[in-house]
Amino acid sequence: MKKLLLIATAFSVLGATPLVGQASPEEDQKIFRGYYMERFPNIALEDFSDGVYAIDQNSRDNWEAIEEFPPYEIAIDEGEEMFNTPFKNGKTYASCFRNGGIGIKGDYPYFDTKKGKVVTLEMDINACRTKNGEKPLKYKKGKITAIGAYMAFTSRGQIINVKIPNDKRAIAAYEDGKRFFYARRGQLNMSCAHCHIDNAGNFIRSNILGPALGQPSHWPAYRAKWGALGTLQRRFTGCNKQVRAKPFKAQGTEYSNLEYFLTYMSNGTPWNGPGVRM
Repeated sequence: MKKLLLIATAFSVLGATPLVGQASPEEDQKIFRGYYMERFPNIALEDFSDGVYAIDQNSRDNWEAIEEFPPYEIAIDEGEEMFNTPFKNGKTYASCFRNGGIGIKGDYPYFDTKKGKVVTLEMDINACRTKNGEKPLKYKKGKITAIGAYMAFTSRGQIINVKIPNDKRAIAAYEDGKRFFYARRGQLNMSCAHCHIDNAGNFIRSNILGPALGQPSHWPAYRAKWGALGTLQRRFTGCNKQVRAKPFKAQGTEYSNLEYFLTYMSNGTPWNGPGVRM
């Protein structure tokens, strides 16, 4: 199965040309999911949203103890207050989102056929602000993570179900994210897949590497290393730095397409953010 996964997703380093016939997103997803289900046969699909806590009991025990008094709890309350505080024009965030912004984490990320690009929740939070005459927030940490934490919390239990419309630009965005995931980069010449496919469940120093399946489900997340909440794309930035590659701009095309690919691959797992990760 592992060999099949690598064949189905292989790309040449030069020109990013598929080495074999290009698989459809549905075929990619079937192989991707099947690989993890075979590697971790005792883990149900929905449990992969727990990340490393699904595959390592010691990590899970520590996590469950932390969850009794979660460090993101205050951020949820702060996010709810910010979400409901009127802008200078009297409107609130609720005016910008379907269902008043409650339980809509599952809408993201999506491909906007009018804009011709992937749109994330953080993008739409800032779009709401600028639409109502407010300055945009920083994308990787701070207030935007508190608002995102509240919106994620209201969506807990919903099943990830990202759609890829029948649009050449959407397919191209998906393929770009897929290519990013499997491409080597940095002085260490490593890809996302080296850690989260090949070595999922193995130690890197004192930490266990989590599976890529279900990874987007728990963001924004509180990381002990940060001592604060951060967005998924903040984590992408950190991963690039760890392999000694120059990171891309948060919410730029590269990371947004990567988020699109990863979240689509995680379809069928539940949203359970905000989360805690080491």
